[in-house]
Amino acid sequence: MDAEIDGAGMSDGWQRLWAPHRLEYLRGENRPLAENDIQCPFCRIPSLSDEKGLVVARGELTYVVMNLYPYNPGHLLVCAYRHVADLTDLTEAERNEISTQTAHAMKTLRKVSQPAGFNLGMNQGEVSGAGIAEHIHQHIVPRWAGDANFMPIIGKTKVLPQLLDQTRKDLIAAW
Repeated sequence: MDAEIDGAGMSDGWQRLWAPHRLEYLRGENRPLAENDIQCPFCRIPSLSDEKGLVVARGELTYVVMNLYPYNPGHLLVCAYRHVADLTDLTEAERNEISTQTAHAMKTLRKVSQPAGFNLGMNQGEVSGAGIAEHIHQHIVPRWAGDANFMPIIGKTKVLPQLLDQTRKDLIAAW
């Protein structure tokens, strides 16, 4: 039986979430790809001032930084200082500090913005969705009831009610 094709040309019955605002990033903006000769941002950020690098906290082996392309307000990344790609390449101390920083970030985000939940994750390898697969990082994405609404789908716009810099300041104050 042939699948019917809807008005958008979709014939497989899948629903799709279009996120055109991320296209520039996927094309290489701020990504360390061979063709754009950009240094790994997770290696570069620790050399910047905390304000310029959007760093929220620094540990001995890891640091916490605002995601420059957030899915939601307060989207944080916990990055190892060391340039390694895979969880199995980290030392036990690095894995423990990533876990400790993640838990502390969740507590801080709860104080600052009262999310109803979180998405936590590490994409291991480019095929898993890792935008910067060569440098391990843990995503901490705060979630609220109703945070996924019509704006990204209909308006091609993600509503972030606060600038990254202000969110960073609020998190540092509560850290």
